[in-house]
Amino acid sequence: MEVFKDQLGNTLQLRRDRPLRIVSLVPSQTELLYDLGLEDQVVGITKFCVHPYHFKSVKTIVGGTKKVNLDRIQSLDPDIILCNKEENTREMVAELNSIAPVHVSDVCTIADTLALIEQYGQLFACRTEASRITAKIDSRLREFKLFMQDKPVLKVAYFIWREPWMVAGGNTFIDHLLGLNNFLNIYGNRERYPEISLKRMRLEGDPDLVLLSSEPYPFKEEHAFEVGRFTHHAKTVFVDGEMFSWYGSRLVRAFDYFKQLRERLR
Repeated sequence: MEVFKDQLGNTLQLRRDRPLRIVSLVPSQTELLYDLGLEDQVVGITKFCVHPYHFKSVKTIVGGTKKVNLDRIQSLDPDIILCNKEENTREMVAELNSIAPVHVSDVCTIADTLALIEQYGQLFACRTEASRITAKIDSRLREFKLFMQDKPVLKVAYFIWREPWMVAGGNTFIDHLLGLNNFLNIYGNRERYPEISLKRMRLEGDPDLVLLSSEPYPFKEEHAFEVGRFTHHAKTVFVDGEMFSWYGSRLVRAFDYFKQLRERLR
């Protein structure tokens, strides 16, 4: 039997060579499974797994990303449960390990994403489909880097939450993608998703651009005005949070979105 490890280096003790019953507790990874042609193997998902749209009516919802119904997952008799270091808690992973082997992803860069897709290709015996997706991502990334060569660097603050105000900091996938867009994250020197004070935003970097993500917080126009009052002349833009934070096959479409975003900033 082939030995498989997750992105934390944990060895998976599988009960069969190819897992046939999958529970996915990460929305972007659920989308990836579908694009890998594994729809029939997915038996359980979270309430936040909104892509593909029809999954919510044909798959068993087992909870959210932070809290799940363990009995419901147990009843699905999964061969493997897919988690993520950032999305799911360590305590949850420990409990899930008593039900089935748990694969934990750890993604901060596109290289991490490509490695994850390759792992899934091996784990679920869909190497051809995995190679097809990674090749598309590689190609679109090269094109995007050429597109960005003459684009100026803009200082940005990327907001994900309000009350308290929270932003994307360093060592995150969002920060990595901001860098590819020639966006200098003024909070990149702070870890993960720090709480910040709007009153200190000018002192802490005074961004040229404020990005309000579509998820997880539903920002509205009044919030854009509220944030804007604490910058000198920053432009505030609503952005698709899935494009900036969903790794996996979503990257195939993300770079076209980033090009359109840059065109809007002219």
